[in-house]
Amino acid sequence: MPTPTTITLSQLTTALRTHDVDEFWNALTDDYFAGELIPGSRWVPLDRVARETSSLGLAKDARIVVYCSGPSCPNSRDAANKLATLGFTNVRLFEGGLEAWKNSGRGVEVLSRAKAA
Repeated sequence: MPTPTTITLSQLTTALRTHDVDEFWNALTDDYFAGELIPGSRWVPLDRVARETSSLGLAKDARIVVYCSGPSCPNSRDAANKLATLGFTNVRLFEGGLEAWKNSGRGVEVLSRAKAA
């Protein structure tokens, strides 16, 4: 099973700028999702990762980046490992998550829970 790659904030910003990302997901569960997203990403809760890959018909080599609230949150690592278990070979984990993104002075998109669901 391929191991997801952990990426830094600068690696993430480069990947986003160069369009080196097919899917960019906030993996926070319903209990913790507060509506904040790194621009360009979508909310795909950890418990919906398998369903989402299936409904999108993603290729196993799709470039997927997952994140959650920050280094102390396990959701992104769990989502990355779940994707690897499902056979996805190009999974990247942005462990810094929303915390690192906002601490670097970057803005977030805010969704209402109704729109996100």
